[in-house]
Amino acid sequence: MAMDQTREPTRRDFLYLVTTMAGVVGVGAASWPFIDQMNPDASTLAMASIEVDVSSLVEGMSLTVKWRGRPVFIRNRTQQEIEAAKATALDDLKDPVARNANLADDQSATDLARSAGEGKENWIVMIGVCTHLGCVPLGQAGDFGGWFCPCHGSHYDTAGRVRKGPAPENLAIPPFEFISESVVLIG
Repeated sequence: MAMDQTREPTRRDFLYLVTTMAGVVGVGAASWPFIDQMNPDASTLAMASIEVDVSSLVEGMSLTVKWRGRPVFIRNRTQQEIEAAKATALDDLKDPVARNANLADDQSATDLARSAGEGKENWIVMIGVCTHLGCVPLGQAGDFGGWFCPCHGSHYDTAGRVRKGPAPENLAIPPFEFISESVVLIG
């Protein structure tokens, strides 16, 4: 056979090609359920973020909602609670620098950084799980008028900062934003 001649494909070449393609499709079809089961459940995706209407919360009231299987405290604080939280020196706190990813600066334990921000300082949203052993603290209780974990005696102030007891960190702040005057998006 000369070099410039090309061989014509035979029936056997065609059968090899078709068999290989059928095998690839079969392996892909058989493995798809195993790959697909690694995706999160639809109920988990639905809980990735929630919208909460807080229009019924008057000053001094709290609401507990469930987000990603954990309680989230939403509180419309009074002016006295805000002033008490602002007056607290960061040096007096057990955890003066929160270790949350969304609160990166060294002033993250300030009342303004932990609240909904300028103009909405009365709103505070935080994950309601004690940072000591994962209990759920009681609201408007304890030595500082914030939250109290009766299991081991951790006291949190009105900004969710640990002030006394075995808890090592402040209550965590989830990612949240007000999407309207009365609706907060958590997640």
